[in-house]
Amino acid sequence: MKSTASIIALTIVILSTNIALQVAVNGEDSPLRKSVANFSLPGANQSTVSLPEKAPAVVICFLGTECPLARQYAPRLQRLADRYAAQGVVFIGVDSNLQDSLAEVSQFCQANNIRMPIGMDYDQQVSVTLGATRTPEVFVLDSRRAVRYQGRIDDQYLPGITKPQAAVSELVEALDAILRDEPVRVTRTQAVGCLIGKAHRSVNSDTSSAANKVTYTGQIAKVFQTHCIECHRSGEIGPFAMTDYEELRGWGDMIIEVINDGRMPPWHAAPGHAKLRNARSMHESDKQLVRDWVASGMPYGEASQLPTTPEVKSQWQLPRSPDLEVVMRKTAYPVPAEGTVDYQYFVVDPGLTEDRWVSAAQVIPGNPSVVHHAIVFIRPPDGVDFRGVSWLTAYVPGQRQHTLPAGSARRIPAGSKFVFQMHYTPNGTPQTDQTKVGMLFVEPDQVKHEVITMMAINQEFEIPPQVADHPVTAKLKRLPKGGQLLAVSPHMHVRGRSFQLLMKQAGQEQTLLDVPRYDFNWQHTYELAEPLALDTIESLEFIARFDNSTGNPVNPNPNTLVTWGDQTWEEMAVAFFEVSQPLVNASEELSASTSKETPADRDAQAAKFADEFLAKLDLNRDGFVHYDEAPLSIQRYSFGRFDHNQDRKIDRQELLRSR
Repeated sequence: MKSTASIIALTIVILSTNIALQVAVNGEDSPLRKSVANFSLPGANQSTVSLPEKAPAVVICFLGTECPLARQYAPRLQRLADRYAAQGVVFIGVDSNLQDSLAEVSQFCQANNIRMPIGMDYDQQVSVTLGATRTPEVFVLDSRRAVRYQGRIDDQYLPGITKPQAAVSELVEALDAILRDEPVRVTRTQAVGCLIGKAHRSVNSDTSSAANKVTYTGQIAKVFQTHCIECHRSGEIGPFAMTDYEELRGWGDMIIEVINDGRMPPWHAAPGHAKLRNARSMHESDKQLVRDWVASGMPYGEASQLPTTPEVKSQWQLPRSPDLEVVMRKTAYPVPAEGTVDYQYFVVDPGLTEDRWVSAAQVIPGNPSVVHHAIVFIRPPDGVDFRGVSWLTAYVPGQRQHTLPAGSARRIPAGSKFVFQMHYTPNGTPQTDQTKVGMLFVEPDQVKHEVITMMAINQEFEIPPQVADHPVTAKLKRLPKGGQLLAVSPHMHVRGRSFQLLMKQAGQEQTLLDVPRYDFNWQHTYELAEPLALDTIESLEFIARFDNSTGNPVNPNPNTLVTWGDQTWEEMAVAFFEVSQPLVNASEELSASTSKETPADRDAQAAKFADEFLAKLDLNRDGFVHYDEAPLSIQRYSFGRFDHNQDRKIDRQELLRSR
């Protein structure tokens, strides 16, 4: 079996974001094709796959062993095959992908418990005859072998989103109508998934042309090494390896589609604003080389010209092996095959008996195929001074490792615990995950700047139904003295449309970061090429825009009012800021904030804080803020710091103690 593709890659690498999920509803149920000729394909275990002589209905499913969406739907198709077998319906799988083999089909069937026959369409005659273009795509034939339905299976998996369950299943509706001898209401929908790559032959007869001189070994391997193989290599999240020429043969059309649409390489910041260190961009000349190569038949070239593939010795992208590795739990967490998994939180004691300074940290998902993202927070002991949001590091697919400037580090107080926040996306089969974090430490005397994570957040928004452009704003409340901005991480969910970070300086406002097409699947950290001094900045404010209309193809429900929430069908409006500050300034700020205060002042401030906290959040007025009453930002970042006795409710004495 080839390397496991991440379910995240399902929506961010393969699916076309501009696919219109249009449904043709016909008044007359005229067959899409009056008759499908029989075929005979080689199948697994030396069997032959062909159409049955008699059956009230036949479902032909085009699948592929590497397509993430095909992997999602294959078990569901098998369950449907089992369900309709008693009524005589026959399900047949067809693999027309150039990059697949019979052995891989057999392994695919075994891994996904697929028992229906799947045949190899080596010369692509079946896919060409039926007009199949993507995997998965289904064709439903009636007893006369006329095609009565063509398209997707259901609407659960769409570009950029996984719904908790399908609202519409066109395949089931078509089968039921045929079995009742009734017209099929919806006869055609647009299939969503991986393009079935066609065998390419040169379209340019001039063998001396520039296009025909482009080869894999001569130019294309270098282009892919520069832009692609970070994710598209064995063991990484890309659904196929771009380090292997044989692997690429069936992906030419898909590669062209994603680079032409700007989906690959993944990058969403618009140029012309702050220069970003980790910007991903593919020059037009490199794109044209790939187009020319595919158009000329994807020639291999001279073997002696093949560049050496950069060796990856470890999953760690850190400068050296971690000084400390911490696993989220002792046993792997079970992820179900389907459905929605609420955010999972795992608290781990790393056993730190003294303050440690972290110069770099990295999260490695135990199972990238189901880990949508992971964040590791620091939970310091009660009463310990801790500045900023308790963020340590995070993982999102394809994000490069963020490095701190020399002499900068993040402090973890002695006795702190780590909180792993895990967001899982089921991929069609039961999975397990055991994510871990690794850190590099530096000695305290080497640290000149403390790095903290600050947050601008708006939790009070309400996005009305059917509104295509709803703005939400928030401002960073404090700019630390001597601080420098290192990086920015916007965060919204699937209704997120765009993000702008505005900087006001010397009375003038300018855009520091512009993300015109925000994509929930690619939650980049935008790292500034040079740290931005904050002393001359008057304010940093963001505008997050949301699309809650029907025109948003990934909108779970355009008819609902949307408010703050953890799950993807709810929304967030947050920006995280990585900020460094000279230690001397940090100490001065802390001293200045406390030196002028008398014990009576501090008691009064603590009482005011406790009373305001309870007045705002004690919704049932029982004298406690229960965990379920608290906003998600409080649950996530600070509830544990207030809840001293860990009974999942906070009273006034605990609030006073926390101050």
